[in-house]
Amino acid sequence: MAATLNLSGEWALLVGGGAVALRRARTLRAAGLSVRVVAPDILAELAELASDCRHRAFEPHDLRGVRLVVACTGSAQVNDEVIRLARAEGLLANHSGNAEAGNLRFPAVVRRGGLTVTVTSDASLPLLAQAASEKILLALPDSLPLGEWTAQRDAALHLAGAARQAALAGLRRQIRAHLDLPLEAAQ
Repeated sequence: MAATLNLSGEWALLVGGGAVALRRARTLRAAGLSVRVVAPDILAELAELASDCRHRAFEPHDLRGVRLVVACTGSAQVNDEVIRLARAEGLLANHSGNAEAGNLRFPAVVRRGGLTVTVTSDASLPLLAQAASEKILLALPDSLPLGEWTAQRDAALHLAGAARQAALAGLRRQIRAHLDLPLEAAQ
């Protein structure tokens, strides 16, 4: 199941202090989460980005007060244990070395002109998702008139019956034309 979550203001726990943790920290901070890092060794750039750093090995009580956990140590055994404990607590959990072990995956993300597109692969192939997201980015126009479209949608939603349906159909045609899509497939 794909979903977009609003976890702004929540805490995330990164167990690991290397390059993978740094990438995940950037993603989580951009989404508005506070990030706690627990690892014996933490990259300086990651320490600057994190809201809280604990220079030590993971302990089960580190899970308290967080909504999301990323296990990204160099040890599959440690990552497995972190994920097992996190899932037992009902937390969102991502295992950097074994996507199937967790209940959360990080998709490739494309943003342009107020549009966000996420891409993931069923086969846990992040390289495929990244390549597909690049292809999507190349296909998108440089700008999108989101303000205009939003105003048209809002106006249409204040109409009733056939007038509402006609206004929404017109907006659908405009959007499809702007994205160079066939108008007849607008249903």
